[in-house]
Amino acid sequence: MGATGVLLCVVLHFLHMVAQSSEKFTVTGLQRPVLAPLGGNVELSCQLSPPQQAQHMEIRWFRNRYREPVYLYRNGKDLHGETISKYVERTELLKDDIGKGKVTLRIFKLTADDDGSYHCVFKVGEFYEEHITEIKVTATSSVMYILMQPPNIKGVMLECHSGGWFPQPHMEWRDNKGNIIPATSKAHSQDENKLFNMTMMLLIEASSHRSVTCYLQNLLTHEEERISIVLSGCFLK
Repeated sequence: MGATGVLLCVVLHFLHMVAQSSEKFTVTGLQRPVLAPLGGNVELSCQLSPPQQAQHMEIRWFRNRYREPVYLYRNGKDLHGETISKYVERTELLKDDIGKGKVTLRIFKLTADDDGSYHCVFKVGEFYEEHITEIKVTATSSVMYILMQPPNIKGVMLECHSGGWFPQPHMEWRDNKGNIIPATSKAHSQDENKLFNMTMMLLIEASSHRSVTCYLQNLLTHEEERISIVLSGCFLK
């Protein structure tokens, strides 16, 4: 084999190795859910391993359906026309480290609808890998009030109301020593923004508790809110 033939074999072998290396990667990112406040911003990063150039790759972020991307980058361009319309004005892809295979999706003005899983896909040719990150949107409300129904022979019925929570909070009655009092009933609903409205009732019987506290807690952030009421003795004779 002549020098030209040897050189050609070396070049072909090199190109074959480059093609193989560009297809052998995994995608890594955060392993734990990302807690993000309602109305705030969040950043989701994903990274090629081993690190390598990604400008030539397709990078797709999607939620439940691959063909309905939250963000799409292909051939060095951001394809806003192919993404879900509600995300077009609320997302951007940070590409400062794309030469090392790292990108970050930034989402603005989070709503309860943004809660859930996000797939980050790197694709070159027919080969692709993905990483899934979960966003947990949180909202804690300080809007609380207690209504008291007119007393009757059974006692006094109290109603505790609070709205604007996400996800659904833990809710309970407590006495003045912090002990839990079983609720008479509990109910919840969601408004047009998917925020939870909570209602809890308690029948205070005669010669029972003189003061009670309505307590709520966001189980993700452990933030707490409470409101108390002191009952007049004339209601509990």
